[in-house]
Formats: sequence, structure tokens, C-alpha cells
Amino acid sequence: MPGADSALPLAGRRIAVTRPAGQAASLCDAIQAAGGEALLFPVLAIAAVEDDGALVATIDRLDDFDLAFFVSPNAVEHALAAVRGRRNWPSRLAVATVGKGSERALAQAGFAQVIAPASGFDSESVLALPEFAEPAVRGKRILIFRGDGGRDLLAEVLRERGAEVVHATCYRRYRPALDPAILLAPAARGELDALLLTSSEGVRNLVDMLGDAACARLNAVPVFVPHPRIAAHARAAGFATVIETEAGDDGLLRALVRHFG
Repeated sequence: MPGADSALPLAGRRIAVTRPAGQAASLCDAIQAAGGEALLFPVLAIAAVEDDGALVATIDRLDDFDLAFFVSPNAVEHALAAVRGRRNWPSRLAVATVGKGSERALAQAGFAQVIAPASGFDSESVLALPEFAEPAVRGKRILIFRGDGGRDLLAEVLRERGAEVVHATCYRRYRPALDPAILLAPAARGELDALLLTSSEGVRNLVDMLGDAACARLNAVPVFVPHPRIAAHARAAGFATVIETEAGDDGLLRALVRHFG
């Protein structure tokens, strides 16, 4: 990469970032600060729900719930925008989430007390918290703000533990239309050094966007993923080198530096 500082750990490395376009800036900046080139190829796009009738009806009865759980920063952004367009947040309604990005988003939105695991960023980590143990949730009404689809493990286990769980879909995910050559052309020239995949859905979308034959041309590129479940999907898609990292931007960046530095 012309002009790269060779003393930096990712100097000369081109790294594909597949996060949604609106959520990739901090990771791209971190890669570039370490001397690399971030190639943005979002395999997932986020938008508001097309029909918000059910969401609005749920927002109007927020006072009926004991706890509101946000599955992601997207859920925080879209749910709170919808709530604040209609009413104030009930003072007694506790909030919970998973992942440092979601915690930061809630803090920036003014929530001083957020229930969240100190480590881990999946449903299993949440369910291990004392606030989600059976004695704590039995008889409680829990609202989960999420996108369309997604895992149901959290709701299933909470119901088994005696809670009443309601889902509120506040955003939708879709596969964007991109030119596969953005990835395939540098890969064909040997100029794509790594591929970051941060969700299982993203792995599936990448294969659908490129097609099996074209995707096979990327199989030699090291893939960095922040969770064993995503790693399993990447290996099933045929990627030969799948490297599991710690969570978040910092975890991905540390793994890249260890691998290339």
C-alpha cells in the first residue's frame, strides 16, 4: 500500500470489513491507524421497519414491563428513536443489553444503570447473570427490542424460568446489492490480506452475494471472527483459515496485529 508507514503493525495490509456501512467507521479507523487499508464491503444493511404498527402498540404499554432488553446497538438506536417520538421512558423500567457497543449506546442515550455481562456478548452470557436467574425473572414481564428474526434462545430460556417475554421488532436487516468485484478483484491480484466477518448472518449473506464459485476464490484469505458460532459458519462456507478473536473492535484489532505484526 503506497505511503504506508512500514513501522506500523498492519502496514501494507488490505483488510475487508463487512459490517453495515453505518457501523464500520470505528473499526476502519482503527485498522488505518495501525497502518492497514480498510476495504468496506458491507454484507448486511439496517433500516427501520416498514410497518411500525406493532412496535408503536408495544411502546404505548411500556409501563406494563419490568425489564427492557436491547439485543444490539441497532436495537438501541431504532427502539429509542421510536419511543422518544411518542413518550418518555418509564422511570421504573430497567434496561439490559449485551456487548460493549450496546452498553455505550445506552449510556450515550442517558441510561446510567444498565444490566449487562462484564464479558461475553451472546445470549448465554446474559442468561448467566444473577439478574436473569430463575428467582429474579419468575413472574416478570420482559420486553426484547430486536431486529427481524434473530436467535430465540434468550426468550426461550426466560420463559422456561417463568418470565413473560414479548418481542418488539424495531429494525430490519437486508442484504445490500454490491459489486462482488470490490472483493474479488483485489483477491485475484493477491492484494486482499484478511476478511472480517462479525455475524453468522453476514457469512450467509457473503456467500449469497458472491455465489459459491466466486466465494471459493476467497477461501485462502484468512477470516477473522469474534465468536465460535460465526467461526463454525465460516468453516462450513469453505474458508480454510478461520481465526477466532476476542469481542469488539479491540479484540479484532489485537488478533490482526498478532497475525500480521
